[in-house]
Parts: sequence; C-alpha cells; structure tokens
Amino acid sequence: MNPKTDSQTVRVELGPRSYDIDIASDQLAACARSVERWAQARDVSARQAFIVTDANVHKPHAAAVMRSLQDAAWETHLAKVPAGETSKSLTAVAGLYDQLVDIQAGRQTLVIAVGGGVVGDLAGFVAATYTRGVPFVQVPTTLLAQVDSSVGGKVGINHAQGKNLIGAFHQPLGVFIDTSLLDTLPERDYRSGLAEVIKYGVILDEEFFAYLEQNVEGLNQRAPDVLRHVIARSCELKAQVVAADEYERTGLRAVLNYGHTFAHAYEALCGYGELTHGEAVAIGMVDAAQLAEWRGQVDGSLAQRQIALTEAVGLPTRLPEGCDLQQDDVIGRMKLDKKTVAGQLRFVLPTRLGHVEVFTDVDEADVRRVLSS
Repeated sequence: MNPKTDSQTVRVELGPRSYDIDIASDQLAACARSVERWAQARDVSARQAFIVTDANVHKPHAAAVMRSLQDAAWETHLAKVPAGETSKSLTAVAGLYDQLVDIQAGRQTLVIAVGGGVVGDLAGFVAATYTRGVPFVQVPTTLLAQVDSSVGGKVGINHAQGKNLIGAFHQPLGVFIDTSLLDTLPERDYRSGLAEVIKYGVILDEEFFAYLEQNVEGLNQRAPDVLRHVIARSCELKAQVVAADEYERTGLRAVLNYGHTFAHAYEALCGYGELTHGEAVAIGMVDAAQLAEWRGQVDGSLAQRQIALTEAVGLPTRLPEGCDLQQDDVIGRMKLDKKTVAGQLRFVLPTRLGHVEVFTDVDEADVRRVLSS
C-alpha cells in the first residue's frame, strides 16, 4: 500500500457480506458517491436514509453527510442522541425505533451512523434488529472508531450489569472514513485512538510498528498522508482477523484484546472517566509486554520499543498518581472479565514483535509482579 495516495479502499472479505472501507481526506461532502456504490451493489433501492448522530457531531459532520445525500436525491431523516456512553441503552434504542416507525421505514431504509463508537454501536444494533435487519453504513468520526469499532460488525448496547451485554453481529454495507474529521477531535481523544493503532503493530505487523516509530511527527501533527496510511493498514489488519473469525467462534479474534485484560480492570477501578479507554489500553499493553518478558517469551527490547513509541505519541505507560490500586482488587476484577474461562485468567501476550498468542497458564504471582513494578 502506498502511503502517499490521496484515497484508499480496504476490502473486508466475508463472502456475501463483504464490504469496502473507503479512506480519504476532505471528502465528506462527496460521501454519497460511496454510499450509492454500496447500495447498488446490495440492491438497496429505496433511497431513504436514517442518519443517527449525537449532539456533538451533528454540526458539521452529520449535516455534511445529509447534504451530500440530499444532493444525490436521497430522502434523509436525522436522529440525534445525547453524547456519551449512556446512549447505548434500551431507552435510546426504543426512541430510534419510534422514529423509524414514524417515517415508515422499511427493510431497505439505510441506517447511517455518523459519530464515534457509541453512535456506531447503537445505530448498528438498531439496524440489526429493526424489521429483523436493515442495511447499515458507518461514518466514524473518531480515530478509535475509524481503526477499531467501525470494522468487524460488532454492534450492541449496555446493560446495567455490564458493557455490551446486549448485541449482535451486523456487517455494514460499507465504512466511509475521512481523516479530516480528526482535525477537530480533542487532543486526548485523538491520542487515545493511537493506542489501538500501536496495538495492531505489536500483535500483527512488525513492519507497521516500525513505520509508526519512523512517523511519530506525522502522527502528532495529524498529517493526512500518514493518517490515511495508518488508518488503512489498521483496518486491513483488523479485517484479516475478522475474516478468519467473524463470529468469535475460533478464538482467533482474541488477539485483538492485547493489553485489554489489564486495561478493563484499570478502567473500572480508577472510575470510568479517570482514564480513557485508549489510555488504559496503552498502559495495559506495556504491562502485557512486561509480563511476557518475565515469563521468558520475549526479551526486554520489545517492551522498551513499545514504551518509547507510546510515550512519543503522548500516551501514558503507567497509572496516574491518583489511581493507587490494590493488587487483590485488580486480580479480582480480571477474574470477572467476560473473556475469563472458569475463573482462569487469560492473557494475550507477545512471543515476538508482530505476533501474539493467548495464554491460560499465567502464574498469578507473575501478574502481581507486574502490578508492583
């Protein structure tokens, strides 16, 4: 893939559910061209679009998508939900169902998510369940959504007892990514997305990791050519994993959870909001690399390169000073993780840069050693 190309397309190969991810810069006003191509390929002829966004994204991003579709003679309807995780709820779903009924939406009505991961998960779940499934397009507006949640078809909402407990697999017709949407993204949110980008290099592609090391300045300046390449390669890598394990049945998709066993515990115990998801993942990946080192699976250079890159893009490698956690609490939270099997801790750990495996034989004493370091 040429990092200098103005636009790129990544194909997610899933047989009859295959789709394209179009990646460009300053092209949101022309997104209808991609939407029309995808709709025609799937015989979606109704030309009725139901755009779901949140209050933060409505202006200008969702408005630009709506104008592009209207100029292409689509009937458009806009639904706004409150920004934030609370919108991933049955209440929000019911409200969107009501609006779909009001516009007499049918099985060819196209649901378009314009927003971050919350909007994508919510709108995707509504699309998966309204009239037993309607077509769906993602227009992710955060780096985290562009490289992670918009790819792979996992949609859902939260339950009072846990995140993403209610959901489905519902692949989109396509994903439209415009790197210029990241220009106005708050600094902390942008950097948080870079944690997932680094993850792809560690778990799947040593050459990509080296590219990130060599392009720190471009990453920090949000250079469009660097971002197009980084987002495209991240999507390619996730697409390969999804194609091999679309419904999470073989365990191959588990490699995407590198660093997350630590991260989920830190997020919960520090209090949601103290750490962003990306910050927690950045710290969790460093801990996972050190755990692998102490188990003799890798030498110290892997953790050091990971720490250096993480710090270079402004992400933390240690918990903040105000987040002093007890080891027993962290271990206990890890054992509650939905990926734990019969109380046995599972960790995704590197065996070399660019390759990870799932381990179920991790000694709790080694985990505690990491937590005390």
